[in-house]
Amino acid sequence: MAPKNPNQLERSATHLIHRVGQCATDIFQVEARTSGLTPRQFAVLTTIAEEEGLTQTDLVERTGIDRSTLADIVARLLSRGLINRRRAREDARAYAIKLTAQGWKGLRDAEPGAAAADSRLLAALPPAKRQEFLDILHTIVSAARK
Repeated sequence: MAPKNPNQLERSATHLIHRVGQCATDIFQVEARTSGLTPRQFAVLTTIAEEEGLTQTDLVERTGIDRSTLADIVARLLSRGLINRRRAREDARAYAIKLTAQGWKGLRDAEPGAAAADSRLLAALPPAKRQEFLDILHTIVSAARK
């Protein structure tokens, strides 16, 4: 059965945001391939670098990555020697996460590729619209958190 409106998906914000996310991941993997990091791993390392000693709960809140996926990412980063964790002073049940020297190097090595991925994504828009687009995305993410 044919859809009622053949352009329905082209007008679906949910579908288009999902597709943009897929494109962003693909571009990141090409641009930052030598780092061996995924976009989510890069986001976690960047967040830790901005504020070392965060717990996994803090990382869930700051990155928007669900708890079980974040636990898997942390396990992978630990096994690669990019982060370490120790019991948090404030809550002995939680772990405070920090970058290792190797993690700092991995993050520095990945940053040019991540920046190139962002540039490639935004290049589809006229320069005058790029900041507006980022602001709109931020507005959507902020509203969805409430």
